Amino acid sequence: MASNNDMQAAAQALREGQLVAFPTETVYGLGGDATNDEAVARVYAAKGRPSFNPLITHVPDAEAAFALGEFSADARKLAVAFWPGPLSLVVPRKANCPVSLLASAGLPSIAIRVPSHPMALEFLRAAERPVVAPSANPSGKISPTTAEHVRKHLKDKVAAVLDGGRCKVGVESTVVSCLGDGPKLLRHGGIPRAEIEKVLGHAVAVESHSARPHAPGQLLSHYAPHAELRLNADRPREGEAYLGFGPLHAHGPWTLSARGDLVEAAACLFRLLHEIDATGVSRIAVAPIPHHGLGDAINDRLLRAAAPRDTA
Repeated sequence: MASNNDMQAAAQALREGQLVAFPTETVYGLGGDATNDEAVARVYAAKGRPSFNPLITHVPDAEAAFALGEFSADARKLAVAFWPGPLSLVVPRKANCPVSLLASAGLPSIAIRVPSHPMALEFLRAAERPVVAPSANPSGKISPTTAEHVRKHLKDKVAAVLDGGRCKVGVESTVVSCLGDGPKLLRHGGIPRAEIEKVLGHAVAVESHSARPHAPGQLLSHYAPHAELRLNADRPREGEAYLGFGPLHAHGPWTLSARGDLVEAAACLFRLLHEIDATGVSRIAVAPIPHHGLGDAINDRLLRAAAPRDTA
């Protein structure tokens, strides 16, 4: 079991941008500093995540959660009833939310939960910042419920593994969206739908995986800037802003990574798309991104952002 020294060392590693695996009541989480773009990108890289699905941000108490998102009356009811516990709530991001846009996959919402595992809460308090923590396993592999599972699959991709024994719940958290269109169940998990409905006093719709994803366990809805995107461009055309990468970074002030680093590129992607879009430019040309490692996820995201839009 992890000692206090282990806990403090792990918290320091996380603050320095490294990844730390820790137990929750559901499964072991792969923790990264939610406010650090590159740390969030490293989480995706360590998991081999196929696309930038939204990540759940973990905090030690409800007050910390209320500081990050806008909670409706229904959202607050669920928070009071089930936190700490295996429930993740998707709410609108506050305007000053410090959590990386990459963690929200560029969406205006944020998924938050307060775990109930004592070691998770101790770690979150020691970290002194929000922590993104998808399950600590490579994408497609069985979710880890022991520290040994984490060590076996992630090896040196994590700076520390806090051993808190076997997880009690063993399945991921229930995810409920509390956005403007009312509560919806996005993912079944550790809290049954009937218990959610009992607290709210009304039925909760179940949103399909192919609808409008705002959380893990669903397909990704694309972030669509107002500007049109032209991909795999080696230079800008007249009237276009240019988003460079690697050798192709000298056509303007914006580049994902001048040195061709895919982790840096992932970390900058949503921030730069928002920044360029805010200038009011009508078209954005994007340099070619390699199709390997995080490049696959970056290209997937860019393809979704560049897809034709329904203007009806």
